[in-house]
Amino acid sequence: MKLAVVVQRYGADISGGAELHARYIAERLAKHADVEVLTTRATDYITWKNELPAGEERVNGVLVRRFPVSRSRNKIDFGHRSRWVFEHQHSIAEELRWMNSQGPTSPALIRHIRRVQADFDFFLFFSFRYYHAYHGPRAVPDKAILVPTAERDAVLGLGIFSPVFRGVRAIMYNSHEERGLIDSISKRRGPGVVVGVGSNVPDRPQPGRFKKKYNVHRPFAIYVGRIDVNKGCGEMFDFFQQYAARTPRGMDLILIGSKHLEVPAAPRIKHLGFVPEEDKFDAIAAADLLIMPSPYESLSMVTLEAWAMGRPVLANAKCDVLKGQCLRSNAGLFYENVDEFCEGLFTLESTGPAGLVLGRHGREYFRRNYAWPVIERKYLDVFDRLKRDPAAPGMDPLPGWLARRRRSQPPANDVLARTPGSFS
Repeated sequence: MKLAVVVQRYGADISGGAELHARYIAERLAKHADVEVLTTRATDYITWKNELPAGEERVNGVLVRRFPVSRSRNKIDFGHRSRWVFEHQHSIAEELRWMNSQGPTSPALIRHIRRVQADFDFFLFFSFRYYHAYHGPRAVPDKAILVPTAERDAVLGLGIFSPVFRGVRAIMYNSHEERGLIDSISKRRGPGVVVGVGSNVPDRPQPGRFKKKYNVHRPFAIYVGRIDVNKGCGEMFDFFQQYAARTPRGMDLILIGSKHLEVPAAPRIKHLGFVPEEDKFDAIAAADLLIMPSPYESLSMVTLEAWAMGRPVLANAKCDVLKGQCLRSNAGLFYENVDEFCEGLFTLESTGPAGLVLGRHGREYFRRNYAWPVIERKYLDVFDRLKRDPAAPGMDPLPGWLARRRRSQPPANDVLARTPGSFS
């Protein structure tokens, strides 16, 4: 069996959620099939400019082919187009121009997919919102499997994506909440499975090594990820500083990740920046709990990693996915306001009433659902099923020239607002 993994950017040093997800899946499936990765020359998810050389290389043993991006993102143009399609009645043509403006736009990558489609059994397209995951499935609908990594944001309300959701052979969802959201908004009824992704968690992390290296002497909660207002970090800082004022002997907060938001100069908040993977896992093992403040996630790999290591999680209740994961695992708490945030920290600290118990639940939940043999088996079962079953009729064609330009599409924000969430 020969598989292509198609993703917007790819590399051993690219740690973005969907891109890391794609790399993990490519490397794991390479044990069972001949896998190639098809991607762009970009490394920066904001500019999408060409930085890596075109052509072939091997990353951790997997063949990677890189194709040029036709233009870098113009942030002003993209912002203008986003506001228009999210807030105003618009046309399909305007949605397509929005997608081109978003990037990474790579016609060369789509031409290659068309050219080599007979060489592959299936193409796995990651991240539904990008150019390659829209035009790629339209080029090879009978062989297209989509890993959408969708969050509850306005992009899902754009009309161009529902035909792709309905037309691909199968969808590999990250969570039950993501499946419910996509199926509701697109009216999809085809094959799909909730699979998610595993993680390369070390068997024996060393929390003492982390504490010694970074001079940590007090109990702490940890945040791992991009420090960004869109990740809920601004609210987390506000809530934590109120917790620190209320609980002078409580925990500190340690942050790991790149900074896109100013970190408060507070004595109990410490930002370590980007650290090696070994240090990250040592840090999670040393923490009392992980805080996951993001209101928008399709899965949250670091949450699963914390559970794999027996650490409980305090999550933002605004995110249906995180709330659902906490309820199904019985391994985390969630908050809607500062009082619930503070109470959650008290409950989950290592000397509190529930942290160790919920941590054990998390470890078992990860083992049952996200250990690599479980993930690999789900993918292989879908491949076997699709080989047996006839392909669906195919992708709905784009409307004609005039119809594409008719402003008949509602604001994407309105479409999303009318779509119920799991806890609505």
